[in-house]
Amino acid sequence: MSKLYKPNSELQKNAYINSMDMYRQLWQHADEQPEVYWDKLAKEKINWIKPYSRVLNSSKAPFYSWFEGGKLNIADQCIDRHLAKNSNKNAIIWESESGKTRKITYKKLSVSVNKFANILINDLGVKKGDRVVIYMPIIPEAACAMLACAKIGAIHVVVFGGFSAEVLRERIIDTKAKVVITADGAYRHGKPYMLKPIVDQALNECPADLCNKVLVVKHNKVEIPFISGRDYDYQSLVKSQKSTFKSEPMDSEDISFILHTSGSTGKPKGIQHTTAGYILWAQYTSEIVFDLKEDSVFWCTADIGWITGHTYGVYGPLAAGATIVMYEGVLTYPDAGRCWKIIEKHHVTQLYTAPTAIRLLHKVGPNEPSKYDLSSLKVLGTVGEPINPEAWLWYYNSVGGGRCPIVDTWWQTETGGHMISPLPGATPIKPGSATLPLPGISVEILDVNGTPVSQGSQGLLCITKPWPSMFRSVWHDSDRYIKSYYDVVKSSDKNRHIYFSGDGAYYDENGYIVVTGRTDDVMNISGHRVSSAEVESAIASHLAVAEVAVVSQLDDISGESIVAYVVYHNNYDNLNMLTILNELNQILTTEIGPIIKIKRLIIVPGLPKTRSGKVLRRLLRSIARDEQPTQDLSTIENPTIVKIIQDISQKAS
Repeated sequence: MSKLYKPNSELQKNAYINSMDMYRQLWQHADEQPEVYWDKLAKEKINWIKPYSRVLNSSKAPFYSWFEGGKLNIADQCIDRHLAKNSNKNAIIWESESGKTRKITYKKLSVSVNKFANILINDLGVKKGDRVVIYMPIIPEAACAMLACAKIGAIHVVVFGGFSAEVLRERIIDTKAKVVITADGAYRHGKPYMLKPIVDQALNECPADLCNKVLVVKHNKVEIPFISGRDYDYQSLVKSQKSTFKSEPMDSEDISFILHTSGSTGKPKGIQHTTAGYILWAQYTSEIVFDLKEDSVFWCTADIGWITGHTYGVYGPLAAGATIVMYEGVLTYPDAGRCWKIIEKHHVTQLYTAPTAIRLLHKVGPNEPSKYDLSSLKVLGTVGEPINPEAWLWYYNSVGGGRCPIVDTWWQTETGGHMISPLPGATPIKPGSATLPLPGISVEILDVNGTPVSQGSQGLLCITKPWPSMFRSVWHDSDRYIKSYYDVVKSSDKNRHIYFSGDGAYYDENGYIVVTGRTDDVMNISGHRVSSAEVESAIASHLAVAEVAVVSQLDDISGESIVAYVVYHNNYDNLNMLTILNELNQILTTEIGPIIKIKRLIIVPGLPKTRSGKVLRRLLRSIARDEQPTQDLSTIENPTIVKIIQDISQKAS
């Protein structure tokens, strides 16, 4: 049995939830009287422009509605309501790789967002409900762009700045976006890289009626082409804008943003989140999971292109009235101490990062944390994938000094905020476990028939009751919403709608939940979800590739890495392995982005398939991970191929 680490007694004194008894009472109350629980939270946390008339409407389940009739604005919740008391407090501390720092108070942030909102309406013609694509580096203007969209009621669609023109084009077309907000470029490893040329390329391949305006923030000052009548210079426009703007009253169920996530069928899903439920849970989980207070300095290292960067990089901490740190660059640049130097310099109180980053920092500088004053830290967090015990213990002891609880959080783009997590003032923590569901969240581990599994047995991680921050549907594809999330796990009760997360899990000896990872064909590369179908489609475009199947193997740094099994077309057998690997990775960089690369390329004469033609990726994953296959091989069309692939794979490892 793994050791349990008790909460820090000093932190526990003032924690929002400071004992397991308090946690259990809250969770039970929320489970037995969910509408009473959510009603109380909504009234306490949200500044309503107009009160709601109904907490929850389940009449069209699983298309739920929350806080019907209410009106609010997310930008008001994150900025305006803090001005009377904390206008001169830092809202954002930004630092570049070069060490340049910008500090932006809540008052300055309010002015910047108001001016940005005026640009969107007056110069770019954006209206409530229009979609605005944001393709930006980690700079304050990126957060301002998101908040300005919220201010005017536009729907933002943030695309990770490392994605390719093809991915950007797909998002623009899928959402029929009206405007793209971007920067000339950014910096990484001390060198500039460009974003505006990628936008130009994406728009060149888009229908002519989409995105006829591009707003460009000049950041790295590298010369870029400007298209007259389409491209607008942010720095020139912002000078003449008014510093005031009256926020658009938004219905509770109005869409606030769309964020795309990979699915096992290949085509990314446009996850749409609403207004009231999302910001309520973003704020409340920021407070209780990180013990975030008004004097907190919170650093979430995630890019704004991911849901973590949305909920805990911008919206949640600002709604809670804290200070957020934004860092543009690589955590190990110019050396392995950069991360710890930032914490020391800005007196960071909460650090939220991914296991991939923790493993990398441990590898390149295991003793670096001891060289810096990290005494400001109170809570450490981890997100994106399960964290291995070795990395957890180094994080706990070397970074947190054995006094900072680690909140190992499980949640998804679809959930909007944390679902399972320790509470720093209450939950005894242990390496490798996200522990228990938060109050208001009903998590169960079930089989496909909706029956709970026994302790120690792996099952499907499901959420069995609605919650306010749940996404409402897939953009323009309600059938996929049902099929992907509510048709997998069945229940004999027709009124019981079970949300399947796509992850497997089991209960350990403490009754804690241990998440084991994806059960479908979605890979988790450095915390970034990418579907096997998406990667395979790109690889298959190479002239030499007749067939391909990609799976993941475990990786010490990235958590998982990509193994590609490729069947060549005839007459391509003599290709140089390194050459083809480089060519395929270049295709992946162009089609998806530079974070997605093949680590192992294995050339095989054929792929294992069922008689119906389905490729057995689970079998290939077992081979890639040097595990004994446990699958039933009776349905394979050509069983001898398995031994051939095993032999080739072993030689290639």
